[in-house]
Amino acid sequence: MHGSGTGSEGRAVVPAPVDREFLALERELAVFLRRARAQSIEMAREVHPDLEPAAYGLFVRLDGAGPQRATELAGYFGVGKATMSRQLRALEDLGLVARDPDPADGRASLVRLTEEGRARFRRVRDARRERYVHQLADWDRVEVAELARLLNHFNVRSEG
Repeated sequence: MHGSGTGSEGRAVVPAPVDREFLALERELAVFLRRARAQSIEMAREVHPDLEPAAYGLFVRLDGAGPQRATELAGYFGVGKATMSRQLRALEDLGLVARDPDPADGRASLVRLTEEGRARFRRVRDARRERYVHQLADWDRVEVAELARLLNHFNVRSEG
């Protein structure tokens, strides 16, 4: 058994090298996620002062994947239909998303960014990208590409 704590004789149990690597990963991911949550709050407010932090992720998804059904969005984000409906209704009220009839099924609708929503989102996204360029100015482009590749690999493996 590997782990931290004390052994039966009161001695500290030192984690195996592999355990140290995963503990380091967990620690760095915790810092990364805390900062990402704080940035999501800030960026959502930059798009519109009345937005919830989760709205920024909706903008990212709709801008990248195009119009989608609310049920698809709920599944993608792992939230209930009622939660997604409430979030979309708030965005509709602000004029940032709109619903159009789904050509494949007239009973359903597709959610899309409005021109106003897209313009606000892209302005904030572009400013965020500039912050990354500034933060990573002393990194080699190969290192930036490797970080992106590893994060993608982690995200793809984590989806299942």
